[in-house]
Amino acid sequence: MKTAKMVTAKGEMSIVFFEEDAPKAVANFIKLSESGFYNGLTFHRVIPNFVIQGGCPKGNGAGGPGYTIPCELTGGNQYHDRGVLSMAHAGRNTGGSQFFICHSRENTAHLDRNHTCFGNVVEGLEVIDAIRQGDKIISITIEDKE
Repeated sequence: MKTAKMVTAKGEMSIVFFEEDAPKAVANFIKLSESGFYNGLTFHRVIPNFVIQGGCPKGNGAGGPGYTIPCELTGGNQYHDRGVLSMAHAGRNTGGSQFFICHSRENTAHLDRNHTCFGNVVEGLEVIDAIRQGDKIISITIEDKE
């Protein structure tokens, strides 16, 4: 099982991936993380009680990795609860590098089966609440757990 440690300006988050439910999104995030793509990028969109969003190389929500990946919406973990890591996109099958992490279920239920959920923050949930627009992702390290 692959996991990730995301180090941000406000602390660390440990992430478990939904490899069975969203294998393409997980593989894409791992590939970008291992290449250092996310290092130094900001959380360019922060909406309290909704989401923190990062992964845009332009820092404004208009950038990506230069390719798109398909949405994966039929798996069992496609519910946007607190701490869920999900793909941002500009329409179905246009995701690339941008992702968001949910603050709560209260304002994110409408995203279910519209955005691919591909992981969950299992440690460091308080970091989600501390992140502000412009805070940086220092690094993302992928680990193998058994």
